[in-house]
Amino acid sequence: MTPWQPLTQSEQLTDIVRESFEQPVIIFKHSTTCSISAAAKGKVERQWADAGLGNAKIYYLDLLRFRPISQEIAQKFSVQHESPQLLLIQNGECTLDSSHMAIKLSEVKELVK
Repeated sequence: MTPWQPLTQSEQLTDIVRESFEQPVIIFKHSTTCSISAAAKGKVERQWADAGLGNAKIYYLDLLRFRPISQEIAQKFSVQHESPQLLLIQNGECTLDSSHMAIKLSEVKELVK
């Protein structure tokens, strides 16, 4: 089971940056009304147990309920907003930005330091 941490407040972005110096942090941005986003989320959930990312913290952002946080993420980490989108944050910076069906936990694992 994927240990999703809900991302519901912009203040959590400060925590995410701090945490990223101690462990890899993943942000998954999901549109609850989009079938492609649902497929990408399902893929992440199916792959999580075997991905070898037990040391990573994974946040889940419901884009429809918390759109302003998505815009803050785009600004803070210098990425273009997409949905679905997976970001890997390490040492305060985004080291992987993937979206749609290009989201692969194997790529995340390769980049985890």
